[in-house]
Amino acid sequence: MRKRSARWLWAALSLPGVGCTTVVGLDKPYHPIDEPGGGGGGSDSSGGGGSGGVETGSRCAGLPATCGPSEAESCCASELVTGGTFNRGNDPAFPATVSDFRLDRFEVTLGRFRAFVDAYPGSRPAAGAGAHPLIAGSGWDAEWHERLPPDREELLKGLFCDSEGTAWVWTDEPGPNERFPMNCVSWYMAFAFCAWDGGRLPTEAELGYAAAGGAEQRPYPWSASADDVTLDPDHAVYACNGSDVAGCVIEDVLPVGSKSPLGDGLFEQADLAGGVWEWMLDWHGDYPTECVDCAVTTGGTERVMRGGGWRSAAEALHVSTRDYRTPTTRAAGIGVRCAREP
Repeated sequence: MRKRSARWLWAALSLPGVGCTTVVGLDKPYHPIDEPGGGGGGSDSSGGGGSGGVETGSRCAGLPATCGPSEAESCCASELVTGGTFNRGNDPAFPATVSDFRLDRFEVTLGRFRAFVDAYPGSRPAAGAGAHPLIAGSGWDAEWHERLPPDREELLKGLFCDSEGTAWVWTDEPGPNERFPMNCVSWYMAFAFCAWDGGRLPTEAELGYAAAGGAEQRPYPWSASADDVTLDPDHAVYACNGSDVAGCVIEDVLPVGSKSPLGDGLFEQADLAGGVWEWMLDWHGDYPTECVDCAVTTGGTERVMRGGGWRSAAEALHVSTRDYRTPTTRAAGIGVRCAREP
């Protein structure tokens, strides 16, 4: 694949957040596309890092075990996150409690997403699907159907979201990108995939808890302590793998789990920092001062993303960093990871 240059917007404009850092402009080199919206409407597995990973179910039937550093793990492995209380953004002013849940070990790969595309539009969710069982009104809203493509042909067009180069991972036929983290998915598409896959989008509190190692309050998912700020290319896929920023291209994406186990979090999820930004259930807004199994499900115009991506600056990977986009945004640096019930 021929490399193409792209204009870079690396200015890291940090805006004051509430108990956190909001980073804007760290990951916009490919002019994210804000689509207007179309019409229309588990079995045991060797799994992830060895703590009893569970495959996500029948949607993964037949998919080869090709993920992780040894290319021998199920790409559908889901690991238990033992609930507890932590401080959002590592700020004691904003404690949150989450119950036990499962979080996929890997970001959703192209190979997993291909099955969703093949089943489309039959894979669109029904009203109420993909809900968090402890959060009322968190399931799929029937009015969101108009934000999904009406048919498979229109869905495929949207998966080529880079206007200047070849920064999408999608290929119409299976090939070498099957283990790459799927990108160019809007929030609505991410929600729809997880619901179809038998899961849901994680809340910002859940993802933050997993990334911080719960009460350990890690600065990065792999940190050995609250004071360990080690960050280097051995732990995460970011900053285009050290390539010249003017030439950051699709070749700088790596398969999911490439930095495992060094980059794994406490609960054995890979790529909680770096890889691709991950859509959260929440609308962007101030943290609720008290939070028990909560999410911001009303009153917003932009959805939260977390974790930083393959072309992000280093500061995007810190667990206190949050970013946000309109839910119709599709960009080469944005993907998805699903949560599930324990």
